[in-house]
Amino acid sequence: MNKQTDLQRQRAIDLARETLAIEGEAILTLQKNLTNQNAEQFAHAIEILLACTGRVVVSGIGKSGHIGRKIAATFASTGSPAFFVHPAEASHGDLGMVTQHDVFVAFSNSGETSELTAIVPIIKRTGAKLIALTGNPNSSLAVLADSHLNVAVEKEACPLNLAPTASTTAALAMGDALAVALLDARGFKPEDFARSHPGGSLGRKLLTHVRDVMRSGSEAPKININASITDALLEITAKRMGMTVVTDDENKVLGIFTDGDLRRLIEKNIQFQNTSLKAAMTANPRTISPDLLAAEAVEMMERHRINQLVVVDGQHRLLGALNLHDLFAAQVI
Repeated sequence: MNKQTDLQRQRAIDLARETLAIEGEAILTLQKNLTNQNAEQFAHAIEILLACTGRVVVSGIGKSGHIGRKIAATFASTGSPAFFVHPAEASHGDLGMVTQHDVFVAFSNSGETSELTAIVPIIKRTGAKLIALTGNPNSSLAVLADSHLNVAVEKEACPLNLAPTASTTAALAMGDALAVALLDARGFKPEDFARSHPGGSLGRKLLTHVRDVMRSGSEAPKININASITDALLEITAKRMGMTVVTDDENKVLGIFTDGDLRRLIEKNIQFQNTSLKAAMTANPRTISPDLLAAEAVEMMERHRINQLVVVDGQHRLLGALNLHDLFAAQVI
């Protein structure tokens, strides 16, 4: 690698660091400025969104439009029905999507985007509330807004100070702040999030319960306390879970007999025929309720460094069993 190439690589690294520093500072400035009037405007914006009986309609053009699309998606996935509308399309018919029950959230760094300023008076006339995120508190959008959030930045990260970089980062961060504050105010819970993400790994982790993945009935390894160790070994082999649950005559869990218990017997040269299952088993095994999340079963296994759990009801009666392989198969892990 020649000297010129080395200089180019270093230049790229230096610019990357500077970009991250500038954009990081832009967000920190927003945080510092969220006091007094800015804080009041933010709180008012949350009040407007909470009172919304329609939908949150987000709009912006260019880079601000890309930010708006992301924020609309975040609102929608965190309990606030929302969609994005392109301002140019809005002026050619899509404005009919906006009703008096909606809240219109406009993104524009200058606050003077012609496509937005052309439709905002009509939006206001319908009775919809307007929240504007701009970098200019004196702009047309800011003046017309029911709540204006100032997302001004000192400079862009672009070396030419032209390409929207720090300004879009600031707008994105403030939009996320709105969404997070709103979901908290709504009392949005993990299970609510899961309902809007049923197809992904988050949905599986938040919607899958122990009862959905456990082995029950004849598939669950089970043997009576009065059985022999040989019978227990046959049950372990048949059910392929590396253990069998040991129960009494009323189906209450007394313990488990595992591959590890078997190894310990062999190491001690103990004769199976002369040993009771009660003496060889592991008493008081880890148990879990079928109503808990499968993700909680994973956490319990990791915390106690075990591979199996026994599923019981409120009277400690056996309902089923599960192991890590079952959780892997359900894609909870």
